[in-house]
Amino acid sequence: MGRRSDHSRDELREMIVHEGHRQMSEVGFAKFSAREVAKAIGYSIGTLYNVFGSYDQLILAINGRTLDLWLVDLEVRLVGQSEARLHAAVGAYFDFALRHRNAWTALYDFRLPASEVMPPEYQRKVTAITDVVVREIAAALPDRQKDKAPALARSLLATVHGHCYFELNGTFALLGEEHPLAAALARVDDALAQYR
Repeated sequence: MGRRSDHSRDELREMIVHEGHRQMSEVGFAKFSAREVAKAIGYSIGTLYNVFGSYDQLILAINGRTLDLWLVDLEVRLVGQSEARLHAAVGAYFDFALRHRNAWTALYDFRLPASEVMPPEYQRKVTAITDVVVREIAAALPDRQKDKAPALARSLLATVHGHCYFELNGTFALLGEEHPLAAALARVDDALAQYR
């Protein structure tokens, strides 16, 4: 394929991330192909690496798009919720993962090499979602316990994530758990009860 220069670097970046996210959502991380993204937008694979620097940085940009969508989805679900906000947040976690199964699992299937540092912009996206959870947990705790919210948020995120992942990959069906979301909510309530 010949070289093209029809778009600015910013336009190319957006085209690549858009198409990459579309394909990641369709085929998942294991079957994702940067070459197929390049082909779909009419550019060479070299253009993708020229814009992002590496395959890893391309995947981080695509996963960053998923994080952006997830944060918006989470905040929208919480708008107007006056009661049971934490339950609404857990429900949003499950719902987003189920609706965006391939893109969501790509967040966890991809690992940067140990020698590379997570880019600050990507870390901010992860932190933005965690901050919502910390905020909602702090709101559910008594004043004297609010300082426990960050540590509790990490633990509860792991609990909810595990329940959600087991639902998606069929493990809960094998174990006979018919209501993974209800089970996750019960574990969240159990944990919060210890602080009241």
